[in-house]
Amino acid sequence: MPLELLSEHACFGGVQRFYRHDSREIGLPMRFGVYLPPAARSGPVPALIYLAGLTCSEETFAIKAGAQRHAAEHGLALVTPDTSPRGADLPGDAEHWDFGVGAGFYLDATESPWNRHYRMESYLLDELTALLAAELPIRADRLGLCGHSMGGHGALTLALRHPGRFRSLSALAPIAAASASPWGEKAFAGYLGADRAAWLAHDASALMAARAMPYPDGILIDQGLADGFLAAQLMPERFEAACATAGQPLTLRRHAGYDHGYYFVASFIGDHVAHHARVLLRD
Repeated sequence: MPLELLSEHACFGGVQRFYRHDSREIGLPMRFGVYLPPAARSGPVPALIYLAGLTCSEETFAIKAGAQRHAAEHGLALVTPDTSPRGADLPGDAEHWDFGVGAGFYLDATESPWNRHYRMESYLLDELTALLAAELPIRADRLGLCGHSMGGHGALTLALRHPGRFRSLSALAPIAAASASPWGEKAFAGYLGADRAAWLAHDASALMAARAMPYPDGILIDQGLADGFLAAQLMPERFEAACATAGQPLTLRRHAGYDHGYYFVASFIGDHVAHHARVLLRD
């Protein structure tokens, strides 16, 4: 079987599962989580793919965010991929928390030795989505994309780089202008090389400025104002300005007192699930 079931847990009338499989794009085993709501017992359901942030895994969101309750109510599946390849054992891949293991930045590396295994964009777009539809009761034609921090960067950039693949889009505290962020600069230099012009193809604000309203139903972003990474790393105002230039409807909500962690994510994830459900469940 392509999928190896690692664990299964009853949850809000549905089931939370974790799987492992051999990935052709990554060249290593990969893990992901899936929450199937009660509605999935009657047939395939739309799915929200959630991309996690730095240092996280396929388990982080499933354990910390409390999103299964909302997904069960709306009849959406939740899919949580891992954040990077694991087991590549490349020199330096586990020396930094913001580069290498747990920090794949949802792109295909072009620089050696990273280009052999760090192919998260191709893994997600060309492999995982097809595997979900083939092996699980998930509709490949009704997918939404959401993410937090590095995963918010991934959600925004992948959705903009592949128009039409995802029907709905949102993010929580995303790295919104990665080519100008210290996290992004470090990752892009390592994975993509020194040519900063090439980085713009993976910068959400630069991508949005070059497009005209790819998501007419709107993009939802939540940002905590007590987030210690807000000014130096995240820069949502740049994405906001790019959306205005492109004519893209954007709801950017700023919340006093909220930081960068999963207490913030858990506080607003229900609104994000509802945002995606409005689009994904519409006939």
